[in-house]
Amino acid sequence: MNKLKAKVRESLHSVAPISILVIILCAAIVPMPADILTSFLLGAVLLILGMGLFSLGADMAMMPIGEGVGRHISLVHKLSFSVPICFLLGLITTLAEPDLQVLSRQISGIPAYVLVITIAVGVGIFLVIAMLRPLFKINLAHILLLCYGLAFLLAFFTPRGFIPLAFDSGGVTTGPITVPFIISLGVGLASLRHDSSAQEDSFGLVSLCSVGPIIMVLALGLIFHPQASAAPQAVSPAAEATSIEIARQYLSSLPSYSAEVMMALLPIIAFFCVFQFSFFQFRKSMLMRIAVGVVYTFLGVVLFLTGVNVGFMPAGHFIGKTMAMSSYKWLLIPVGLVIGYYVVDAEPAVHVLNKQVEEITGGTISQKAMHVSLACGVGCAVALALVRALTGLSIFWIIIPGYVLALLLTFFVPSVFTGIAFDSGGVASGPMTTAFLLPLAMGACEGVGGSVLNDAFGMVANVAMTPLISIQILGLLYKWKLHVKAKYPATEKKFDNFAIYEYKQEDLISNDE
Repeated sequence: MNKLKAKVRESLHSVAPISILVIILCAAIVPMPADILTSFLLGAVLLILGMGLFSLGADMAMMPIGEGVGRHISLVHKLSFSVPICFLLGLITTLAEPDLQVLSRQISGIPAYVLVITIAVGVGIFLVIAMLRPLFKINLAHILLLCYGLAFLLAFFTPRGFIPLAFDSGGVTTGPITVPFIISLGVGLASLRHDSSAQEDSFGLVSLCSVGPIIMVLALGLIFHPQASAAPQAVSPAAEATSIEIARQYLSSLPSYSAEVMMALLPIIAFFCVFQFSFFQFRKSMLMRIAVGVVYTFLGVVLFLTGVNVGFMPAGHFIGKTMAMSSYKWLLIPVGLVIGYYVVDAEPAVHVLNKQVEEITGGTISQKAMHVSLACGVGCAVALALVRALTGLSIFWIIIPGYVLALLLTFFVPSVFTGIAFDSGGVASGPMTTAFLLPLAMGACEGVGGSVLNDAFGMVANVAMTPLISIQILGLLYKWKLHVKAKYPATEKKFDNFAIYEYKQEDLISNDE
């Protein structure tokens, strides 16, 4: 119970800033109807409870399962076993990812199941590539360079309206169910190795699982021609709804989100049961802990998705549309910058990654450093996305220079930062991005009379791209700090006073020497 209270306190600190910001906007700039504001505040309460339960559940269940499977795959040196297992894992963890369901329902012209299956196959294929990469000692940066080069080549032959959707799909794939499992799978795969590159090879799975859907959906664009739904597919409060009616809307939405989350968790649970029975044995006490953790994860994700979809999505759409139709529509850009900075705190998978990075690197890269870098990146991403929504600027003017810069940085930063940065891009673009930031951009686009499909979609892609740059800039600062310490030992104490994080593991830059 004490652990749960601690997790809920953490989630309160994460959700409070974005909630306070929306209240300030409502009071000072965008007068919001009482029913939408009430629904938003109730959603914030559910987010706090949901994030607390999810975080505890991920620690108790998702992480141990992923690490256990990863360790066993490492022990069995047979590609005929490892390849189908990894493909199956990528497929089943993606098929019912809640973020993906939200995105697929906002596109017409493509059957939702076709889009979901295409993305799931992409994740499965690239999870296999991520597993094989360390075996064949292929540099992660080289694979990413090749994959994104292929993606941009396909983009030139794909209808313009498909491009934002394709890059968005790479971000929504790695959501609250997928991320803890894939991250811990990478840790398990690397846990039995003792070579110098084992640590950095534990990162990179999420990044490759994000680029796979982009390539697959761009290829799908050669067949289908999508259209965005006219408005976000959310449960919006009825006009002048009373508090009882709003509560009923939440209660009526709980069964559908419960079914979605159950469909997401059941394949993982079934896979684990087969694996446990066939290959390895967790002790009874550990199995009980995992069972409780699964229940916490289920309850947490259900509450989180209900809160963010019923409460946050209508509020985001209302703010975006109202401000875009006003004389101060350009205020949306700085407002988006601030919202993006704080909204990353409310992404449950971000906390999982930050904690895992700090643990794997032995504190070399702290949670605080990761948080600041991610928040700055996401803030810039939201501002850029709102510029597109207001002006109709082509997404190519943002993603091509952005990815070129991100890929160039891979040749200058310590290798471990490349894996962490590209993993962070997938993790940052979770349910809050899909259900709050995307409706914000859609509302802004509708307010100025733009094309929702061409100008609003791409928000998730921006959020997934900018952390690739900000985290690698953190790596450059880290490398520069080490260089100065080595060249001027007398300044070491001075630098420690301003250190972003503590330096503890010299082998982090071994591949760059």
